[in-house]
Amino acid sequence: MQNIKSMTGFGRCEVSDECRKITVEIKSVNHRYLDVNIKMPKKLNFFDASIRNLLKEYMQRGKVDLFITYEDTSDNSVNVSYHPEVAGEYLKYLRQMGEQFGLDDDIRVSTLSRYPEIFTLDDVEIDEEGIWKLLEKAVRGACEGFVQTRIKEGENLRSDLIDKLNGMLEVVDFIEERSPQIIEAYKKGLTDRVKEMLSDSKIDESRILTEVTIFADKVCVDEELVRLRSHIETVKATLEGGGGIGRKLDFMAQEMNREANTILSKANDLEISNRGIELKTEIEKVREQIQNIE
Repeated sequence: MQNIKSMTGFGRCEVSDECRKITVEIKSVNHRYLDVNIKMPKKLNFFDASIRNLLKEYMQRGKVDLFITYEDTSDNSVNVSYHPEVAGEYLKYLRQMGEQFGLDDDIRVSTLSRYPEIFTLDDVEIDEEGIWKLLEKAVRGACEGFVQTRIKEGENLRSDLIDKLNGMLEVVDFIEERSPQIIEAYKKGLTDRVKEMLSDSKIDESRILTEVTIFADKVCVDEELVRLRSHIETVKATLEGGGGIGRKLDFMAQEMNREANTILSKANDLEISNRGIELKTEIEKVREQIQNIE
């Protein structure tokens, strides 16, 4: 038996070396397809495609949010560059302005250093291989924890769904047992009414049988019950088998609901109507649970 996974999950992993620390958090909710949203520093944007490909190893469906924080504690993460030719140009024109307008030459180093492009900050060339090695480890660690929470929740879903399906089978059993009794009760009631109207006259048994046959045909739900029972057993077997079964189960739930609607529309008995409503309620609960299976 394979595991089934909920689409709700959470995972976190923190990895560091002598000069870097990366923290990854993953959380997800149900979604029809795999929809991944990644929030990370611009410095790591280069790895976006690699991260997405890695995530596909661990998940098939769900709305997934991935948060990555990156800390670089090394002393050489940024280079300061001095551009003397730019400083010289500024100084030349400042002195020219002083002579032209008769201003005091009060130029200081601290003043000149504030002008643009004299000093620039340049990122040190990124160690892509080293960062990816650390980043991949962090993402995989978060994914492994994430998958475990999905499996745990998936097992809870499996257990709850099988209980609900067994309860539905009990309702099907009741309707199967009750249906012939309705027809027999209709036949008896019809015969009694005819006898009352005709008094001592002879009853036309063939006419009574025809009326009962027409009634039975209108309220007969044998085919619907057979199909519904088959759908329920198929869903149970699919749950027991496990794997990526969410889409299949969603389709089967729709089919179960269709049969339950037909049974309810044919119901000509209060007890069957009540059980039919109970059946539809349980199917809706099952459909809601199935929406969260990967």
